[in-house]
Amino acid sequence: MYEIVDKFDIEITATDVLKGQGIDPERASERLVNTAESILAEAMSLVEPAAMYTLLEVKNFEHRKIDFVGGSFEGSLVGKAFAGAEHLYLAVCTIGETLEKKVEELMNENPLAAVTLDGAGIAAIGCVSKAVEDIISKETCELNLSLGMRAQPGQEGWPIEQQRQVFSILPAEKIGMKLTESCLMLPRKSVSFVIPRGKELSNSVVPCDFCSKRNRCDWKKEKQAG
Repeated sequence: MYEIVDKFDIEITATDVLKGQGIDPERASERLVNTAESILAEAMSLVEPAAMYTLLEVKNFEHRKIDFVGGSFEGSLVGKAFAGAEHLYLAVCTIGETLEKKVEELMNENPLAAVTLDGAGIAAIGCVSKAVEDIISKETCELNLSLGMRAQPGQEGWPIEQQRQVFSILPAEKIGMKLTESCLMLPRKSVSFVIPRGKELSNSVVPCDFCSKRNRCDWKKEKQAG
């Protein structure tokens, strides 16, 4: 069984758009800020959010591998992030392909508007995935259980090829998503993730905790300084 979510209340700001472009809002020029603000209404008209998720029982866990109803995941990140899980939430989310097509159209005639609109799409898919996480969190809280770290195939320690497992279980085509032979999702503004559920898991753990670059990561240092 799976659940489809097609009703979202998405709100993004110019700050979100700039962050989606990889720009520090505090250092952005007036032109970039104005462009981000001017693109918001159009971006929201082009977003077509949809998501799907399911909950699967864990059958066995051993070192780097976790077996669950319908399949298994394996990798060093899997071994660390999913230890102690009794169930796994699998989810896929997208904002559709309309915004992407508009970005492609704008790229030649107005590159700044194109990359700004693309940043808005990144912000929007972040809102969609967060909304699905909130639904999952509410379900879990009502059962007095806890969630672990959200993880995604393709992160360090989890081969991107295992994305195929997610798509073999969730009929993502029902919300307009598909997987390429190289395991990339289409539309491009899409995400998939897995969240472990159990009695004593901690969602205070984050992907950076398991990254081999954590002690020399400029992005992490900036976040800590902020």
